[in-house]
Amino acid sequence: MLKRILWASCLALNLSAGSAAGLDSAEVDGFVAEMAKEHAFEPGALRGLLGRANRLDSVLAAISKPAEYKPWHAYRPIFITDQRIQGGTRFWASHADALASASLQSGVPPEIIVSIIGVETAYGHHAGNYKVLDSLATLAFHYPPRAPFFRGELRNFLLLAREEGVDPTTLKGSYAGAMGIPQFMPSSFRAYAVDFDGDGKRDIWTSPRDAIGSVANYLKVHGWEAGKPIAYRALESAGNAPAVSQTVELKQTLAQLAALGVKPNLAATPEAPAVLLAYEQPQGNEYWLGFQNFYAITRYNRSPKYALAVFQLAEEIRRVREGGAR
Repeated sequence: MLKRILWASCLALNLSAGSAAGLDSAEVDGFVAEMAKEHAFEPGALRGLLGRANRLDSVLAAISKPAEYKPWHAYRPIFITDQRIQGGTRFWASHADALASASLQSGVPPEIIVSIIGVETAYGHHAGNYKVLDSLATLAFHYPPRAPFFRGELRNFLLLAREEGVDPTTLKGSYAGAMGIPQFMPSSFRAYAVDFDGDGKRDIWTSPRDAIGSVANYLKVHGWEAGKPIAYRALESAGNAPAVSQTVELKQTLAQLAALGVKPNLAATPEAPAVLLAYEQPQGNEYWLGFQNFYAITRYNRSPKYALAVFQLAEEIRRVREGGAR
């Protein structure tokens, strides 16, 4: 109750006349009415808060050309770098206890947790400077291709701000509204973020321990299988077009893929569900087999390029930490 009173006070201080800057008033009014009816928000206060949201053309430009549009040979060098590998080993050393505890509870290897944080924000160094309220309002009301999704995220953002007792105008994140060290969207924060440092708050912005526990919890809930494979490189001769999937869905087993001429370059259980994916290289495609844990990574980010980058960065971080040269 105290959090709700404090948050209501923040809204009252943020009241301003008119509709949200640059936003369609009818759409904003509809959103406000929905939030009032379904979540007991005070209409005037919420309209005043949205009145402070700015339409950001830079957000619309960024979301129209995400890095995942790049071919694999251009995408991979963004994340598999000496800086991120060395940064990952330092982050692991600094937070070894938290990583060990999170791994024990979730079954997710420490290097995967570290790698996701490395890919997302370079270990918290680049968590985003956009006001989350601005980003989500812009995308919710000015980006028709995904407006329903971002209105849902704006709804969750307002709810989490109220639940956590924080001023929604102060939180910052990416151009898409992803927040904190692990870049959780608001819906993911509400569903999967955890208080891993035991201070009574789910703080993914300044607490590496909460970020670590939250990433591990996210992957566990999305089906991570402890001790099971993530991905194997397929033999170069395995480029059998009918077997290549355009989505990361585990619709076939290794045995079924083998019947189409696909083989991993390491031994694996024939009954294991898997997917064959093609990655663009200058001289032709490279083929990888993804398993359930690979699929779990794509629940964090749906791109198969993202998942393979996380896996390969994790492998490099673990190798260097164990004494391998880079």
